Amino acid sequence: MNKLGVLEGILFVVGDEGINLKNLCEVMNINIEEAKELLLKLKESYDSNERGIRISYLGDAFKLTTKEEHKEYYQKLVENPEANTLSPSSLEVLAIIAYNQPITRVEIDTMRGVSSSHIIRKLVAKGLIKEAGKSKMPGRPNLYRTTSEFLDCFGLSSLSELPQLDIEEAKEDEKELFTSIYKEDDNEMGI
Repeated sequence: MNKLGVLEGILFVVGDEGINLKNLCEVMNINIEEAKELLLKLKESYDSNERGIRISYLGDAFKLTTKEEHKEYYQKLVENPEANTLSPSSLEVLAIIAYNQPITRVEIDTMRGVSSSHIIRKLVAKGLIKEAGKSKMPGRPNLYRTTSEFLDCFGLSSLSELPQLDIEEAKEDEKELFTSIYKEDDNEMGI
């Protein structure tokens, strides 16, 4: 097994949350010295001018971040009007955050059934959402909420102007999925 590859994949999967040394050791089933050695090797490979990311130690966690020297290109990407359109997935994440804020990435992922870390990074970069503290859940994950830019973007003066969700209608639709309009005849079933 290529432990450097596993480490790189772990850092990618944890995204903005990052991972602390203790959790990394538990996940990879290695000791602290080996974890430090692997982090250092991977960090050195990222330090090359040919790479666009690096390993950063921020807030007691290791995470992949972009290099400061490439900042102007990332800003162009975020500020480019064509890049400012929101995908259906981005709109879904934004709606989940707007209606459930403050909320963690894990809670968003649970509602969607897929990872949202990449979308959350984009929404933070666009200024539509921001970190709003830490959850009391184990691992103290970041909480996210919408920003005033979100309100401006959607022409809202406050979150109270968000359309109300009709939960009862959704429950009725769900109920109809399990109710058949056909009746089973006991004689046809051989009873």
